[in-house]
Amino acid sequence: MPMKPLDHDRRYGELDQVMRAYLGQAADDTPERRSTALDAYLRHTWHTRPWAIAEAERQLREYSRNPPGRLRINLGEFYAVPDTGLPESAIGDWLLVVADHLKQSIEGGDVPAPASPQTHWEWHARFPETAQLLGGWFSQDIVDEFPDHEAAVRDYADGTDPQLVARLVGELHELLALPLDEPDYALAAAELGMEVGPPEPFSYVVWFRVVAEQLAAPRGE
Repeated sequence: MPMKPLDHDRRYGELDQVMRAYLGQAADDTPERRSTALDAYLRHTWHTRPWAIAEAERQLREYSRNPPGRLRINLGEFYAVPDTGLPESAIGDWLLVVADHLKQSIEGGDVPAPASPQTHWEWHARFPETAQLLGGWFSQDIVDEFPDHEAAVRDYADGTDPQLVARLVGELHELLALPLDEPDYALAAAELGMEVGPPEPFSYVVWFRVVAEQLAAPRGE
């Protein structure tokens, strides 16, 4: 039978977070150099959950040393490492390389410098509520569901807990504080799930500012 969620998280929860950071990215870590994906994981996790890095290091080493055997695979009680582009025979050694980098980051204080998100995973990890709005309310179906962008934002606000709305406002201000130009903001919107452009005549950066102001206004205004 499949593993229960609590057991999964105890054994593989942080390993899974690291592996998700590699989706769509090259698993090209070497003993001398971290990958872009691992830098993204460390940059975000040091800022939000620094204690989790040691747990990730432990789980990666444990998985590498004790990969699931045939019985656990047949029972479904194991974690399946996502496709990394590496041959199966190389995954164990690669996991140890990643674990070594995590250990070095902890023991040596080797933390990636603050930067704009560099991967799809990092955009979603850093701006989860923005992704919820853009991916959920601004798909290509918006023209069939709402008369305009403002109505879609209002629908989000009406159906979302005020604390989450406030969190989104904070995320938008953080997004606007990044050193990005207009094409970068267009890329950010796409990474976060937006499938349509901002309403005329707004640019992305101006529209993000308008949305933040709209959501920050007291209800009824």
